Amino acid sequence: MSLTMQLRRMEKGHYTPHGFRSAFRDWCGEETDFAREIAEAALAHTVGDMTERAYRRGDALEKRRRLMDAWADYLH
Repeated sequence: MSLTMQLRRMEKGHYTPHGFRSAFRDWCGEETDFAREIAEAALAHTVGDMTERAYRRGDALEKRRRLMDAWADYLH
């Protein structure tokens, strides 16, 4: 909601945060070699079925950090 409110204050209310998330996901899939699971985790999406999630212990923090650094470079 905070991003929505900021967009309204900037008089950009016709944009939505979902659009930003969608643009990020499209960029990940089309322009990078990052694994699908890393991109989905960066969006806080649940990845895999219950069994797969039960065995996934790590958070891939360093991989997600590299992804977000690449995204920041792309936006800059």
